[in-house]
Amino acid sequence: MALPPLDSPQWNSRLRAFAWGARSVASTVLAMVLFATYLGIGALAHDSQFSLAWTLASTAFVWAGPAQIILITTLGSGATIVQAALAVTVSAIRLFPMVVSVLPMMRTPQTKRRHLLLVAHLTAITLWVECYRFLPGVPRERRIAFVHGLGLGLMAVCLTANTIGYTLAANLSPLLGAGILMLTPLAFLFSTARNCRELADVVALVLGLLLFPLATKLGGGLDILASGLTAGTIAYGVHRWRVRT
Repeated sequence: MALPPLDSPQWNSRLRAFAWGARSVASTVLAMVLFATYLGIGALAHDSQFSLAWTLASTAFVWAGPAQIILITTLGSGATIVQAALAVTVSAIRLFPMVVSVLPMMRTPQTKRRHLLLVAHLTAITLWVECYRFLPGVPRERRIAFVHGLGLGLMAVCLTANTIGYTLAANLSPLLGAGILMLTPLAFLFSTARNCRELADVVALVLGLLLFPLATKLGGGLDILASGLTAGTIAYGVHRWRVRT
């Protein structure tokens, strides 16, 4: 979808910027991936004996597919609320660098902290990826409104998918549900590869993929953290070496 030029009068209104953000949902393939993923999450919540209202509320407030799966499975297996909250919090830490990298793209001298609260909540992997694609074509003073539209549009897609998946759970086989959930990491992998522009990005991605099978042999459930931290550290070292030379 082509956005209006940066100097177009269409950007004069925050409401129009919000509308452009909402319309942008239709132009990203990740919206379809999210739909399929949250279809599976809705079915998972149904099979775990949670109500539809609870499922929709958890999607809106957790707003991270992997963390929501952790929440449903831990509570469904009999874990306490404290244990589930701790597991979700550990999973959500991975989103912190995304928030830190996205918020400076929207700040202006007039931006107050409260203006960024909803943006910070809406920032998950999909929004993070699409911000780098869309925001260069959006005037800086309208980027917050644009992201509000994009993020809430994506959330509406997920809530709709939750409802459909929950309703059709009885007809969704476990194999199909597992296959649908696998679409998310695959789509994010391809999106990350597409956005690799620096050598350090490529090194981090390739090393992360290569080190993950080795990290799984360590056990303890820290395989993704160990491989990602190691690959990222090496990639940062490569970047610093290139800067110095």
